[in-house]
Amino acid sequence: MKKSSYMEQALVQARSAAGRGEVPVGAVLVDSRSKEAVAASGNRVIELCDPTAHAELLTIRAACQALGTERIASCDLYVTLEPCAMCAGALIWSRIKRLIFGARDNKTGAVFSKTSLLTEGLFNHNIEVIEGVLAKPCRQILQNFFVNRRPPN
Repeated sequence: MKKSSYMEQALVQARSAAGRGEVPVGAVLVDSRSKEAVAASGNRVIELCDPTAHAELLTIRAACQALGTERIASCDLYVTLEPCAMCAGALIWSRIKRLIFGARDNKTGAVFSKTSLLTEGLFNHNIEVIEGVLAKPCRQILQNFFVNRRPPN
């Protein structure tokens, strides 16, 4: 399956999150050997009353449960938005092989935008990063969500 197909699945999760009133971020974790999606989620911060219930963390937790291990080094994470510092840390701790994300997050992005926590050699685990896969629709879903939440002038 192509990278854009997995990102389309992440966008489905993001749309689902938006439908629940959550910030529309979606993630899909794929076993890079079998090319099978292992887990997927959208943000559930409001629904679960949990500030850590970001799409990435929920997806990593579900994948670790499904695979029976806390180290998922053979997996790639597709996410619609550049991860924050909390999520970037979880990627390091879970030993994700590759991060593929759609849009940069200029306010809280911790891969390139605000800081660079996944810089090679910074920690004991290096993660390959690919950015910009379906960036336009990933950015658009967020822009539409926030435009619709703001009261008209």
